[in-house]
Amino acid sequence: MEVIKMTEELQNNVLVHAVCDMLRQCTHDRFCVVYLDQKVNSMEIESTSAHADPEKFHDHLRITILSGLTELEKYFHENVNSLKRQYGALLFLYSVISTKGLDQVKLECDSTDPLIDAIYGYGSQSLINLMITGRAVTYVWDHEQDVGGLKLKGLDKQSQIGFITSMEHLRYCTVGSFYKSPVHPIWVLGSDTHLTVLFSEERKLVSPETKSEQARRVFKNYDKDGNNFINVESLQAVLQELDLVSDSAYVDIMRKKLDSENLGIILLNAFMEEFFPTEESSVPDMFQLIHYNGLPISNVDGQVKYHVGSAILLESDVRSICESNPMLTCLQTKWPNIEITWWNNITPSLN
Repeated sequence: MEVIKMTEELQNNVLVHAVCDMLRQCTHDRFCVVYLDQKVNSMEIESTSAHADPEKFHDHLRITILSGLTELEKYFHENVNSLKRQYGALLFLYSVISTKGLDQVKLECDSTDPLIDAIYGYGSQSLINLMITGRAVTYVWDHEQDVGGLKLKGLDKQSQIGFITSMEHLRYCTVGSFYKSPVHPIWVLGSDTHLTVLFSEERKLVSPETKSEQARRVFKNYDKDGNNFINVESLQAVLQELDLVSDSAYVDIMRKKLDSENLGIILLNAFMEEFFPTEESSVPDMFQLIHYNGLPISNVDGQVKYHVGSAILLESDVRSICESNPMLTCLQTKWPNIEITWWNNITPSLN
């Protein structure tokens, strides 16, 4: 692994690139940057509890309109410290929403829940999706899904960076391939209380799917409980999604062959052996993952550090469920057969 000296200049350049990229995903030309009037002393907007008085804070907000990406980058290079100062994250959030347009944010949401929980301060999934993809959709699956006659919007294309969550292991949501297989090998990890970051230098982790990998993914979309089998009635839909022969007569023959004991189910292994006997994999069997949790309280001795892990993908389809290891169960939603050994034998925290 190449070690690069992280100078303050490099940190600033990366930060500016990141925030500009996030705003670029919201629009193509007109950017709105929200800032705090620099003439205002922080004491002027703080109440006696040393927290900002909301009314005073918002009275001193200003907005500047920038007409292109070049202007936007120039502005943030000149004002990069505004992102690091108190309220920097909140002001950037306002910039994202202003650039996107509040009406458009509301239009994309399938939920009336607030973007930020009023009691605990947690960001909603719509807010997370807005910051990662530029769209404030409520769900994390691919495209739209029909749920009880309602068309519920998910991601419309492959994301630049990914998102996986321990909530999927608990069956609270279904994360689609647009998030699990992003353009870059970077994933935001979600828990019930916090967001952390996972990344790798192994570009093959996000290389295009092989035919057999696509087949496994489509098959498992119909295997909602993760049992490695589907109902025989789902076979035709699976074949159609994979652009395989799917006329009724052929499907009936395959049903009888793959469910010879007439149990009403088709096993994943039997399906793969029939249609994809020579399996290919675009993902290496071994690779390194690096995890970052920015909360000092979640790190050993309160020291925020990167945690490096050596991962291996086992050949078996049977996963080892370890409820006491939230990190592993979260990673298994992306790589079901992963095992990982963290350096120094310290498993990093998702919370």
